[in-house]
Amino acid sequence: MFIIFVVRPIPQMRQFFQQTFASMIGSLAGLILFFGLGTGGFLFLVIAIASRDTGPQVKDKSVLVFDSSLTITDTDPSSSTSDAIGEALSGEEADSISLRTVLDSLEKAAQDPRIVALYLDASRTTTGSSTGFATLKEVRQAMERFRASGKKIVAYDVDLGEQEYYLSSVADTIILNPMGSMELNGFRSEPLFLTGALEKFGVGVQVIRVGRYKSAVEPFLLKQLSPENRQQLQALLGDLWGEFLVTVGKSRKITPQQLQAIADSQGMLMASEARQRRLIDKVAYFDQVVAELKQLTGEAKEDKPLRQIRLATYADVDSKGTKARFSKNKIAVVYANGEIVDGEGGVREVGGDSLAKQMRQLRLDEDVKAVVLRVNSPGGSATASEIIQREVRLTRNKKPVIVSMGDVAASGGYWISTYANRIFAEPNTVTGSIGVFGLLLNIQKLANNNGVTWDVVKTGRLADSRTVSRPRTAQELAIAQRVVNQIYNQFLDKVAESRKLPKQKVAQIAQGRVWSGVDAKQLGLVDEMGGLEDAIQYAVKQAKLGEDWELQEYPKVRSLEERILEKLAGDSSDRTQQQFDPLTKEFLKLKADLRILQVLNDPKGVYARLSFNWRLD
Repeated sequence: MFIIFVVRPIPQMRQFFQQTFASMIGSLAGLILFFGLGTGGFLFLVIAIASRDTGPQVKDKSVLVFDSSLTITDTDPSSSTSDAIGEALSGEEADSISLRTVLDSLEKAAQDPRIVALYLDASRTTTGSSTGFATLKEVRQAMERFRASGKKIVAYDVDLGEQEYYLSSVADTIILNPMGSMELNGFRSEPLFLTGALEKFGVGVQVIRVGRYKSAVEPFLLKQLSPENRQQLQALLGDLWGEFLVTVGKSRKITPQQLQAIADSQGMLMASEARQRRLIDKVAYFDQVVAELKQLTGEAKEDKPLRQIRLATYADVDSKGTKARFSKNKIAVVYANGEIVDGEGGVREVGGDSLAKQMRQLRLDEDVKAVVLRVNSPGGSATASEIIQREVRLTRNKKPVIVSMGDVAASGGYWISTYANRIFAEPNTVTGSIGVFGLLLNIQKLANNNGVTWDVVKTGRLADSRTVSRPRTAQELAIAQRVVNQIYNQFLDKVAESRKLPKQKVAQIAQGRVWSGVDAKQLGLVDEMGGLEDAIQYAVKQAKLGEDWELQEYPKVRSLEERILEKLAGDSSDRTQQQFDPLTKEFLKLKADLRILQVLNDPKGVYARLSFNWRLD
């Protein structure tokens, strides 16, 4: 039986229902249009766009435009992403670009007669790039090769930071806006400490670790840096800053001592002051920069647009004068980018199982003649690190495995690198941190203060040793410490064996301490200074391939159609913010620090991770 109620609404309610009903009809019509036209016409449009034969066109005498505010990442930034439809159809550019895209495009442009100059544009954002200095060094070297081909590089900015200046200093001409400024005051690392907040809220923390420099746990235990952590940070920053001074000084023909004096006495310079100090070449407005670029293209008319092409677009241009590589002999580049976690891992994580599976597949693939493992990771799960390392060792038994260290390859990131045939690092790579720790949290006080209690029934004294309802007993801590000690000794043994170093020496340089790439080479932890391209060329040489080889990258980049379908299905990943105030920046730092707790999923609760959340401010 159906009972129908008839209600006569008052006029205001009638209007409300009419508007609501109209809105529902509009939404329904939109859905019908999207799924009728959408899945037919819309996807047809997308596939048609994606399958076009004609790529971007380059006009003769064009300027290649490189937005230096883009964050340069190891892996293809578009392959993860939440804005695939918007990026693909709206014409909006992503806020990041892959290292391979930059390097390949600069190499191609150096040989392309249609490209006459490179314009390094850092004026489009107020936040700058979060690219690490080791990555920037490799890009910088590619720009030097571009300049060596006889083509000009022009750099322009409004507010020039040290990261942008590190890249811009290679240019023939550096131009700063008259109202602009330049920061040159040195590097700093400013860790956040959560101890006071944890005490206030009643969260207990117990730590097990090996290595007096293994300071990843300090934010949860102390309220300031330990002497050991301060020592290693000072030494690391000193190495990175020293490399900055030498590299920039060489390009600008200014001694490191002169640059240091400027940093200590001024720190922040207005455009005219930077010009007087020979840190830049010109002070000019954007329209004057465009006019100068037009002269390089041979176009003097003011009403004519500048012939230009953006680097990300140029990457899709067919090579001219260069032969594309096609061969049955493959060099595989595998990216280990992010925190190392147990299991499959997610976006910006290195899953122990997924990376191990990838290495197995490449080992069994007869067409793959060598593997380059690109490591950009602070480490993480000790178990996952060992699972990956095992596959690296097995792969090395069949074909060359070369490691290229990026901005950070420390602790677990170093663990998975040790058994490579050759390890490459940049002078400003952060590596080492040979040590392990465990972080044991309990919320007994927090819960009790809010009226929550527990009780337990168990069959053995240690049955509840993993609970968060109370602190660990002395016996439980001793057991956990024994596990950590054993894993640390395994770490030392592996480094000693793979690097052919006495274990006593490894123990001395371990202790969880981080090292710059240049120090790591002197200590025997890495073999050569160089970037990803150097590692690839070494792999080719070891595989004895000559010119008969082709590069393949893993994980595979998803197609446009796959990314759009993923977006339609829903994607919860966050997009990096472009603008934020100082308070928001500090909040994001806190969020990043707390994220460590989210990825601590080792089954034994033991971690080989960088001694701190590395962030260079």
